[in-house]
Amino acid sequence: MKAIILAGGRGKRLRPITDYVPKPLVPLKNTPIIEWQIKYLKKFGVDEIIICTGYKTEMIENYLAMKKNMGVKIKFSKEKSPLGTGGAIKQAARKIKDRSFFVLNGDTITNIDLRKMIKSDNSIAAIELRTKFGIMETKENKVTKFREKKEISDLWMNAGVYHLLKTTIKDLPDKGDIEKTVFPDYARKGNLNTVKFKNVKWYSVDSFKDMEECSLEVDKIIK
Repeated sequence: MKAIILAGGRGKRLRPITDYVPKPLVPLKNTPIIEWQIKYLKKFGVDEIIICTGYKTEMIENYLAMKKNMGVKIKFSKEKSPLGTGGAIKQAARKIKDRSFFVLNGDTITNIDLRKMIKSDNSIAAIELRTKFGIMETKENKVTKFREKKEISDLWMNAGVYHLLKTTIKDLPDKGDIEKTVFPDYARKGNLNTVKFKNVKWYSVDSFKDMEECSLEVDKIIK
């Protein structure tokens, strides 16, 4: 299988770190996000990864050039100007000849089982929505219990992991986000599937708090 990692963003919420290094090289437990992601994809049999880059591309290329024992073939798809997720996938997927491929957001750390996704064409991995805040359980006007970041049953969120058919390329915008263009269109037509995952580990590393929390578990998530 082949995979695309969307790693072209500037990571503005992680400034000032991302003023000096691109977000894919932000470290989690002394290892960059991009390296954790490559290990994750390799675990599920991905043998070729195309990394979509834009901001500080050379730094990412130089780092991975030094890591010669990653065990996968790595290519780059460079954006001269921001293309959005849809445009980035379209440009990168032209290098793929397989029937289908995976897509992974560049800030996602997870243990979602990709083997379950390969069975479902044009699918989005879904996880149960999690609150960002602690939850109070109440009975009448009394607080009975506190829970931290509870998962809310039967409300599903996009986990940033996709399995797409090669044929979707023709529908992708040259510039724009897949989440705002192709996915809503496919959903209306009944052409978009989901694979639901419960009790999985999942982080979107988008803040310093995310970095701190993910760093505590990342080596358990991606073994």
